[in-house]
Amino acid sequence: MVVARALRDAGMEVVYVGNQMPPSIVAAALDEDADVVGLSSLSGNHIVLAPEVVRMLRERGTKYVPVILGGTIPRDDWPTLKDSGIAAVFGPGSSLHEIVSFIRTVHDAQKCKN
Repeated sequence: MVVARALRDAGMEVVYVGNQMPPSIVAAALDEDADVVGLSSLSGNHIVLAPEVVRMLRERGTKYVPVILGGTIPRDDWPTLKDSGIAAVFGPGSSLHEIVSFIRTVHDAQKCKN
């Protein structure tokens, strides 16, 4: 919720769906015409669930919707996650400014592609 509030404070529209499985996350992203999908993992399931969200989004034709991930993600997992299509991983200690800046950058890049 801290990141969601920071994004709202930065003027972004945030749709928070809580703890959901990939099909529900993808459905919400499609329903809301999301520009970015942000995931949070504190339970160690990131290595399976986050790539599944990316895969399902791509299957549904959302080629330019970046998926970012935050939480207690071991650095050893970051390369695997990025190889699976995760645009960025924000671990403990990441600043809210860094997250907001990254989202603005990828959002601006998306506008250039469309």
